[in-house]
Amino acid sequence: MQNHRIFKQAPTRIARKSTILRLSSHSPHNPGTMKKFLLSLLISLAALPALAFSTAELTAQLQAPQSVQGGFTQQRFLRSMDKPVQTSGRFALRPGRGLFWHLQKPFEMKLRVRRDGISRQDAQGQWRANGSQTAQAAQVKLFMAVLGGDTAELQRHFNLALSGNAQQWQLTLTPKTAVMRQVFNKIVISGGQLVQKVELDEKQGDRTVMQFNQLQTNQPLSPAAQQALGE
Repeated sequence: MQNHRIFKQAPTRIARKSTILRLSSHSPHNPGTMKKFLLSLLISLAALPALAFSTAELTAQLQAPQSVQGGFTQQRFLRSMDKPVQTSGRFALRPGRGLFWHLQKPFEMKLRVRRDGISRQDAQGQWRANGSQTAQAAQVKLFMAVLGGDTAELQRHFNLALSGNAQQWQLTLTPKTAVMRQVFNKIVISGGQLVQKVELDEKQGDRTVMQFNQLQTNQPLSPAAQQALGE
């Protein structure tokens, strides 16, 4: 009878031994498993900065320079036209002072945006308040908030969704006010240290792509930009 009990218990002991062997093969002390564990840990740690990048950090990053200037090219895709309308020019931004927007092609126009409003330079070189608030002027005012990282101003009109990290990020704006909902489906802004691209998806099916190039920070502004911004 005793032998019979020993015989019945033997498979259980073998099973336990087999389980221990299987567990030991997955133990962190196993070299192959340890390598996989460390690799997974490193990948997770590398992803943390991207996950932690916040709107506040983006704002601080874009507002750090005392001045930003460069060129811009704009392509406007209209439903009624086969080819996009292309414009280009230069801009200069001085946080706290304003934005100078110099459209050079296909025609010349100079706008400035300051706290006291939007002005346009006439043929005599005088700045006149832009009372009509054209679509171009309203767009330039939006670009001032975008380029200057004024997320507080943007949040007045849009819901913000940020992805990426400090070196490569994307900010999607979806309108939350009635006025903006009438104009835009969404606005997508992307960049790195500075804003590099803005895409406007409009309600009527039109689309605008603005790209910024030859960007410089904290460099002397052109005489025209200095005069426009009151320096």
